[in-house]
Amino acid sequence: MSDTGASPPAAGESLAGAGGGEPSAAVVQSDTLADTLADTLADTLADTPPDHLCANERSRHYDAAALERGIGVRFKGVEKDNVEEYCVSEGWVRVSVGRAKDRRGNPMTLKLVGKVEVYFRDTARDMDRDAVGDKTGDPGAG
Repeated sequence: MSDTGASPPAAGESLAGAGGGEPSAAVVQSDTLADTLADTLADTLADTPPDHLCANERSRHYDAAALERGIGVRFKGVEKDNVEEYCVSEGWVRVSVGRAKDRRGNPMTLKLVGKVEVYFRDTARDMDRDAVGDKTGDPGAG
């Protein structure tokens, strides 16, 4: 065993602060990377609709903010606009059946099982608008 002369940091000292000066550039860069990843994750989660959502205010799965943004639902590849509730992880949607109401005044629903895809409609509109803008180009440029 060879002794390099470097001693381990004392109790309460970190590896970065063992020299007693400023933190090393690697530590600062690591913090910056961590902040960037945290921001990216927050943006991704903000653009991800909830796994389970219900349009009924009395449900514990009701989320007014998500419903305000507008949720699009594709069930088995078909766009549905009559969805009252959905759960992506369990793979089902609850759709209203006609204009019939139950005895409490809620719409009569039918639970369908299959692949469920959800997205925020405002994000989809922005992406469509960007795609159209890219295809048409700027007529004033030249």
